[in-house]
Amino acid sequence: MRAMRFGRFGGPEVLEEADVPDPLAGPGESVVQVEAAGVNFGDIKQIAGEHTDGPYAPQGPLPRIPGMEVVGRTAAGQRVLGYVPQGGYAAKTVVADRHLVPLPPGLGAGEALAVLLQGLTAWHLLRSVARIRPGESVVVHAAAGGTGSLLVQLAREFGAGRIIATASTDEKRALALELGADAAIDGDAAGYRERVLDANRGHPVDIVLDAVGGPVLDAALDTLGHLGRLVTYGVSSRQTASAIAPSRLAVDSITVAGFWVIPLIVRSGAGGAELAELLDLTAQRRLRPLVGAEYDLARARDAHEDLLGRRTKGKLILRP
Repeated sequence: MRAMRFGRFGGPEVLEEADVPDPLAGPGESVVQVEAAGVNFGDIKQIAGEHTDGPYAPQGPLPRIPGMEVVGRTAAGQRVLGYVPQGGYAAKTVVADRHLVPLPPGLGAGEALAVLLQGLTAWHLLRSVARIRPGESVVVHAAAGGTGSLLVQLAREFGAGRIIATASTDEKRALALELGADAAIDGDAAGYRERVLDANRGHPVDIVLDAVGGPVLDAALDTLGHLGRLVTYGVSSRQTASAIAPSRLAVDSITVAGFWVIPLIVRSGAGGAELAELLDLTAQRRLRPLVGAEYDLARARDAHEDLLGRRTKGKLILRP
């Protein structure tokens, strides 16, 4: 079958198309004929050799096939959404039955893929970690991306009082406003505090959801008010944030937390009430997952380069 794989760690250039044997399912598993595979920063980390140790790291020798989420059909013809630790960038993949979720009729592959890893991330960032309360102000970094665009919409759904989006271009900021943000600003670290406070009518904010890291995270800490919460869930800047002194947090009772969706899925399975809620909101058109560019599987390198270059909006998908 057709697949994209990597035989050494590195950047997008290490991905190569290959003809590989069809996978075989074991007990409690199903072979899925892949209709589309989602592209995530986690895939970039896989091929870069990051997260190679620990219980949640992909296993096995190189070469490996990356890709953590697929939409496709089982041998019985059921259309499903599925999580895999690796192996999604292929015409077929094996998915543990506990990680397979039947899809509602009429749901597009890109929409479904958007609400698995990125949708669950957005849900838990707001509900489980930041514990949003009605009327609170929320700052969403990279608000035109796959997770950010869902965060803007879910923050509105969950009762946020004021939503401030950051994005790198006028076009992306306009999109964030269209999705429900009250204000959209440049997310660059220089002048960040002043722009955020101005967008929040001169007041500190309650919640900041950060996938950028580095100097942007440093600047975001200075915008939080009493009992404010900053949640980090990615470092797309690939820059290191400054160390945080506990005394800095104590003055205003600030919380800094982190979140990664993969351990949660591994422990609990891909399905559950949270994903059911996201799929239901999407089917009702109350949630609009953004589907960005589609690439032929052989162009997986291009997809990774575009994601790294911040040239994308919404969910990127590969078509085998």
